[in-house]
Amino acid sequence: MTARSICRTTAGKSAKSRMATVGAIAVAGALLLTGCGDQTKSKDEGGEKVSNAPLADKLPKDIRDAGVIKVGSDIAYPPVEFKDKSGKTVGIDPDLGEALGKQLGVEFQFENGTFDTLITGLRSKRYDIAMSAMTDTKNRQEGVDEETGKKVGEGVDFVDYFTAGVSIYTKKGEGEGIKTWADLCGKKIVLQRGTVSHDLAKAESKKCKGGKDIAIESFDNDQQAQTRLRSDGADAGSSDFPVAAYAVKTSGGGKDFELVGEQVEAAPYGIAISKKTPELRDAIKAALDAIIKNGEYGKIISKWGVEDGAVKEAKINGGK
Repeated sequence: MTARSICRTTAGKSAKSRMATVGAIAVAGALLLTGCGDQTKSKDEGGEKVSNAPLADKLPKDIRDAGVIKVGSDIAYPPVEFKDKSGKTVGIDPDLGEALGKQLGVEFQFENGTFDTLITGLRSKRYDIAMSAMTDTKNRQEGVDEETGKKVGEGVDFVDYFTAGVSIYTKKGEGEGIKTWADLCGKKIVLQRGTVSHDLAKAESKKCKGGKDIAIESFDNDQQAQTRLRSDGADAGSSDFPVAAYAVKTSGGGKDFELVGEQVEAAPYGIAISKKTPELRDAIKAALDAIIKNGEYGKIISKWGVEDGAVKEAKINGGK
């Protein structure tokens, strides 16, 4: 439960007291002004909500008043973001979102969407930000389609928070002969649509000779691709290294898949933010720097076993 909802619960109990006696109103009012002093939203002065979070004043007023940052995310990408057995959204990004929220005095509210629609959702203001293992690239910054090279939108800004490369994996014991992307010519690969893996596969296929293109089957999410590979529907799969490594470790108790070759195209994951909201971008950067400095970032990264991708500072638009 968030600090914000705790404070609301106290207020609700006070409302019942008001119906009892006038004296109880005074007590409840004092509790709301003092007892909730350490909560996300503590008091109301001159019609404006005031927060005790250290970086709350850096947020745009509308978001600060709402108390929520709406996060577009493809919640099917373990260990970055996924649903646990109880249906709760968990993973690296939700944990980081919670830590950032403490600095900013708001709740990071994750909303599920397919990966290739997240930036569109950002443009339409369905989301305030997109946080979903999204690689920061120049094309995304400039609103250029990765495949056609044509401008399709205004682009987004990124606050970079992690570094990851792309990996290839196969069914256990079937990785012989596949060590590089060139080895996939004449074979079939499964992956998530709209990802760097998808872009790499299309680019590599164009280099194949003798009509031995790479057969590419893309899916809405990475888990669907893994299911296809498990059922002998392809020769290999590809995803970001943390995701591929997690699948190798956990799928079938570690008996389903194996990593092959080295990860390539190491690049930053970025939190995508509309270019029209630079104040929000700068607030999130400040919050990320704060949790890196206080050690909370490192604890989260270690919890999920992905220390190799940790960054030492937040950067804006560091992708190439």
